[in-house]
Amino acid sequence: MLLPAKLSRPRQLKNVVIRQRLLDKLGDAKNYHLVLLTSPAGYGKTTMVTQWAEQLPHVGWLSLDEQDNFSERFAAYLVESVQQATDQFCQRSSVMANKRQYANLTALVSQLLVELSQWPEHLYLVLDDYHQITSNEIHDAMRFFIRNQPDNVTLVILSRMIPTLGIARLRIRERLLEIDSQQLAFTHDEAQQFFECRLPTPVAKEQSDKLCDEVAGWVTAFQLLVISSGIDAHPPLSGQGLAGISASHLNEYLVEEVINRTQPQTREFLLRCGLLRSMCHQLIEAVTGYPNSQQWLEEIERQGLFVQRLDDAGQWFCFHPLFASFLRQRCALEMAEQLPAIHQAAAQGWLDLGYPNEAIQHALSSDNSDLLITILSDYGWTLFNHSELALLNKCLASFSSEQLVAYPKLLLLRAWLAQSQHRISEAELLLVDAETLLQEHHIEINRELNAEFQALRAQVAINNGQLEAAESYARHSLDELPAHNFYARIVATSVIGEVLHCRAQLEQGLKVMQQCELMAIEHGVFHYALWSLLQQSEILIAQGLLQAAYEVQVRAFQLVETEHLQQLPMHEFLLRLRSQLLWSWGRLDESEQAARKGLDVIAHYPARQQLQCLAMLAKCDLVRGNLDNARVHLSRCENLLSGGYNHIDWIINVDKPRVIYWQMTGDRNAALQWLATTMQPDGAENHFLQGQWRNIARAQIIVGQYQEAEKTLTMLNKNAEQLGLVSDLNRNYLILNSLYWHSDQPVLAQKALIEALRLASRTGFISHFVIEGEILAQQLRQLLQLDVLGELETQRAHSVLRQIDQHDKHKVAHFDEQFVEQLLQRPDVPELVRVSPLTTREWQVLGLIYSGFSNEQIATELDVAATTIKTHIRNLYQKLGISHRREAIAQAQQFLQMMGYASESE
Repeated sequence: MLLPAKLSRPRQLKNVVIRQRLLDKLGDAKNYHLVLLTSPAGYGKTTMVTQWAEQLPHVGWLSLDEQDNFSERFAAYLVESVQQATDQFCQRSSVMANKRQYANLTALVSQLLVELSQWPEHLYLVLDDYHQITSNEIHDAMRFFIRNQPDNVTLVILSRMIPTLGIARLRIRERLLEIDSQQLAFTHDEAQQFFECRLPTPVAKEQSDKLCDEVAGWVTAFQLLVISSGIDAHPPLSGQGLAGISASHLNEYLVEEVINRTQPQTREFLLRCGLLRSMCHQLIEAVTGYPNSQQWLEEIERQGLFVQRLDDAGQWFCFHPLFASFLRQRCALEMAEQLPAIHQAAAQGWLDLGYPNEAIQHALSSDNSDLLITILSDYGWTLFNHSELALLNKCLASFSSEQLVAYPKLLLLRAWLAQSQHRISEAELLLVDAETLLQEHHIEINRELNAEFQALRAQVAINNGQLEAAESYARHSLDELPAHNFYARIVATSVIGEVLHCRAQLEQGLKVMQQCELMAIEHGVFHYALWSLLQQSEILIAQGLLQAAYEVQVRAFQLVETEHLQQLPMHEFLLRLRSQLLWSWGRLDESEQAARKGLDVIAHYPARQQLQCLAMLAKCDLVRGNLDNARVHLSRCENLLSGGYNHIDWIINVDKPRVIYWQMTGDRNAALQWLATTMQPDGAENHFLQGQWRNIARAQIIVGQYQEAEKTLTMLNKNAEQLGLVSDLNRNYLILNSLYWHSDQPVLAQKALIEALRLASRTGFISHFVIEGEILAQQLRQLLQLDVLGELETQRAHSVLRQIDQHDKHKVAHFDEQFVEQLLQRPDVPELVRVSPLTTREWQVLGLIYSGFSNEQIATELDVAATTIKTHIRNLYQKLGISHRREAIAQAQQFLQMMGYASESE
């Protein structure tokens, strides 16, 4: 429903003055990022650029007005202007704009620039009347456009003022071509040419020069003079009273010299048509009632009454903005009583042409609430589906709930608007308000509409974590909805699938989400199709079927690509799920890349939504042993968490790397403080709650609350086994292993680790093991020595050890020469170490013993014979006054603590 007139390059006027000096200047436009023409009204900016662009092959044109300050409307017109200039080259941007599948205007502009960079020709994009734009969001998006536009694009802006778009920066970089009012003003020669083209009687050069000086080359004044001369039949171009003509005098001049000199019928025609921002013969007949409107237009054009053709076919016209503004003011003064009726006629004319969005503008101006209600009732959902959200908000905001109570569909539409714009709490309030009003006024709604209300209630309830209410609403909705009401059925089905997922009824939830996906694809509701794929992936991960989850994600990425869903927040969710899965498999570089792409998707959303991707980056760094980097990411998370309400899932996912960081750094105080304040769920019936209890168990181990941790993990494992939460069971056994190790129960620790390895044969987990560090590495090496693992478990153990050797900065690294030198300088170092210092090799052997290496593994690591290692061990035992391996580990641990390194075995 875009107006062709706004996207058409204005038709070049007859007898136009060829202004070669400006054409030559514009001839260099290709070498600039921005061409800026600024001047007050009436200096010929549009005419000049139209003349220049006449011979250019790829020019996108957008004529702006005050209604374009709505970002959705601006986006649609901006992309369509590019599409018309590039032969529909930017398809992805077009789909995103039409379906409003972008985070904000800047995100859409970013995609548009990507596609334009691949366009093989040079594009000129003209934004006329940019001074009409007051929206900061649009200004920000255009600043982004200018900063990042490719070299094959030149932006041309026509404005009455210098826009706030970083002009000074472009000027310094010599990427700006400026043409201001002094350059646009007519010279003496151009003024002479202008008069010669328009007047039958020659004008003396002296008189022409004088008039040009009197009006400072203002071309509109020349046009007014010509019109005045043509109407009054007096001697032409009497310049009396025109010296220093200004905008403040323009209305008076137009009244005296133009309007008052027209015939009454022409006057009324002009005043009525002046209310139309653009017009065709159907609209003109609607507001004037005059037949043969095309002839009227052509006659007015012939008289030079500021009418301009907007397309080559001569179907769409508009008045010069200056004259149009004047006509609207005069119409309000002279036809005040008729004004509402004219606006109503204009609204009906636009409706007949199929432009309800334009009709609504006149309905709003008519102050006719019945008309506005009628248009909203007939076209509200159409406008909603075309993403005219700001316009609908404006319209519905003009009505109280009492006024809308007789129109239940509009009450529903108002609530859906809030939901679609992520105003969840407001949507809930509007639903309650609607229900109360309908009951108070005893208004019965049919079964289908009631079912649509229930579908929205279900969506709001699941957003708030109200599972029972969500399921009840959704099932009631499905029972009542007819088969043809596919959108509401998809919403209700999706909610039921999500409820089953949250209750860990995984098989049933998976089937429902697969059904929802098929329905959404069939009816083109692609954002719900994507949501169902995301839910399927999460369910499969919970079941331990990570490879199947990966394949579902592949389908989701294909859907994002084919349906241009890149800027939806759900795309970030998909990237985060992919990052989590890759992290589980130990593919850290790919995991980090996916998380960073997720941050790019939500870069323009509230910063709090970055929490989970930042937590993923912290987890990648923790596995690598990059504690400083992890701390930076976690600090950002903590700052964001302090900013207000956060969804419980966000908090749980951020707490996981925080607790692991405390474990790695031995920060017992932080763990204690967190345990004292953190939320303890009532149960562990799904993988969300299992994750929180796992965080609690890990913190309990850090602070030495071993009995409490064992109770927690016993409860977790019982629920996970009953519900088939295989991935959670795998994670639980790893923490159980840590508990038994720290509580000096090596046999139970070994059993827990063997079970974790067995489960990992299904899940493919790697990083969950690696993140436990050298304590787990020691146990794995012992299991490999004992040769008690099956083939798959043995392979998993070797994979984990390789990752730990690659990423973990384990203790052996501390026993180098620099470490020993600094240690021996400490006053509290044992005297025995000073008297009988260890050799460099003996220090290396001590570090490897501490890291859990067997004698044979130490020999392999140092590439020496096993008998040599035994000699080194015997010597260092003698020098340290110890007799067995456990004492050696304790002594090494003491050295590390002296140097300020936290022990992982505490």
